[in-house]
Amino acid sequence: MRLFDHAAATPMRESVREALAAAEPLANPASTHREGQRARAVLEDARERLAATLGAHPTEVILTSGGTESINLALKGAWWAARERAGAGQQPGAIVVPVAEHHATLDAVEWLERQGAQLRWVGVDAHAVTDHEAFAAALAGEPAASVAGASGGTASMAPASVATMLVASNELGSLQPIEPVADASARAGVPLHLDAVGAFGHLPLRFADTGASLMSVASHKLGGPHGVGALVVRRDARLHALHHGGGQQRGLRSGTQDALGASLFALAAEEAMAELAGESARLRELTGAILAAVAPLPGVRVLAAEQRLPHIAHLVVEGAQGESLQFLLDEAGFAVSNGSACSAGVARESHVVRACGVTGAAPLRLSLGRTTTRADVDALIGALPAAIGRARAL
Repeated sequence: MRLFDHAAATPMRESVREALAAAEPLANPASTHREGQRARAVLEDARERLAATLGAHPTEVILTSGGTESINLALKGAWWAARERAGAGQQPGAIVVPVAEHHATLDAVEWLERQGAQLRWVGVDAHAVTDHEAFAAALAGEPAASVAGASGGTASMAPASVATMLVASNELGSLQPIEPVADASARAGVPLHLDAVGAFGHLPLRFADTGASLMSVASHKLGGPHGVGALVVRRDARLHALHHGGGQQRGLRSGTQDALGASLFALAAEEAMAELAGESARLRELTGAILAAVAPLPGVRVLAAEQRLPHIAHLVVEGAQGESLQFLLDEAGFAVSNGSACSAGVARESHVVRACGVTGAAPLRLSLGRTTTRADVDALIGALPAAIGRARAL
């Protein structure tokens, strides 16, 4: 099977597998005995190495179980902190969120809405790029054409209390306007969370330079183990914990920490950053070849923006269903995706593609990785026309 779904999870790196196989059992790093302190040394070494790849201070790296937990901790924790600052009987400002975010973000903020939060939605263009001017207006509570009012209302809005945005679209790969959004957030005094889960390891990204207060990343996107992630929390950021216990990690994420998982994540991140320039150029050439090959096909539309992640090619096929196209390509030996893999295996229309103004067409996300070869790409290009034709016939 040729894998074209690296954006969901890329295979574990050989060095990571070897380190995992050779690893010795580790004690609880919170224990004060010698074995516990040995585990603590492994853990803190991993945190320092991971922080270096993130452009952050080690104390800012809060280890989690992955991207979804990191995003939930960021958004719920920041809104709860804002509610506390607002005082008893007062509502904090709205949460500003683009309409084409990952489901981990959308579901988290919609859960908060049921707890009393107000949501302020910001539109995207035909390539899923967020309207940064509308984002800035939403932060300040100013009406704008691309801003839906708090929780569906209109005009006359109070300033926001929390904001979030992807670094790059997890489905289309489109790079988002981080710099103007971060500048606007700073001017408005609103903490900004960046979802970098799909971008970390594929873009030169330094947390200290982003201007954000919070940033989520995950290990399985760059060849590390599944179930390991981190939330980078700026030292002056105010955040409430999701759960409580021993007070580990600045009291923001209590519980026994996975020292081995953190070490493997750090190893994968170091390798990804070391090879970033060369791999980015190679993968951009390969995804460019795919997009150039499919662009002339009748009824096929390329949605990928010019400024995009190097490893993602996205297109939509008119007159076909996404599930049929995915099944036919799977049958032909190609593992592809209709979009995000984080929807509990439920087939449903992509909200990202819909936000781009496309309905009634089959989305196809083709994401490449370090194991993808030119032969893989040529084989896929050769198989796509027949698969598209059969999907339309179905």
